[in-house]
Amino acid sequence: MAKRKSASPKLPSAGWSIPVPVAGIPETGRRLEVAADAGVRAALAKAVGVTALPRLEVAAELFRHGRDGVRVTGQVSATVEQPCVVTLDPVQSEILETFDLTFGPAAAAATADADITLDTDEPPEALRDGIVDLGAVAIEFLILGIDPYPRKPGVAFDAPPAGDPSSHPFAALAALKKSS
Repeated sequence: MAKRKSASPKLPSAGWSIPVPVAGIPETGRRLEVAADAGVRAALAKAVGVTALPRLEVAAELFRHGRDGVRVTGQVSATVEQPCVVTLDPVQSEILETFDLTFGPAAAAATADADITLDTDEPPEALRDGIVDLGAVAIEFLILGIDPYPRKPGVAFDAPPAGDPSSHPFAALAALKKSS
């Protein structure tokens, strides 16, 4: 399962917020499956720098964790369209990212951050006003799953031969210097 150091408040929200109040989670847990609508997907595609986001879904189970905490496990699945880094043709890829996070009161999360050692688990994420925003979690893991260098199947970058003097990065500048 994917884990990350801590939530970043700078992630694009792009209007996809799925607030889940901790008080509304029963002791037996709660399961949610949510698909983003077309408007949210278009805004997110622009915010995360992809051509299109034809599908975005999150499925999660939320369980009470201690007196004031919540454990959230689940997965984000999406279809992402990006330009190929070699041909610039559109490339669609499937993303499936799993997550397992613990949320706790903001004071407990700050204390855990100060006391973390190499032998312990990650500190809990801070709850904001007693709410877990499943949309923000989904966006964060969507971003982690996007391929930064997508390639069309069967396409390879052919670098110029190493012995070719015109393949040097400053060859054009050297030619200008010689002509003057």
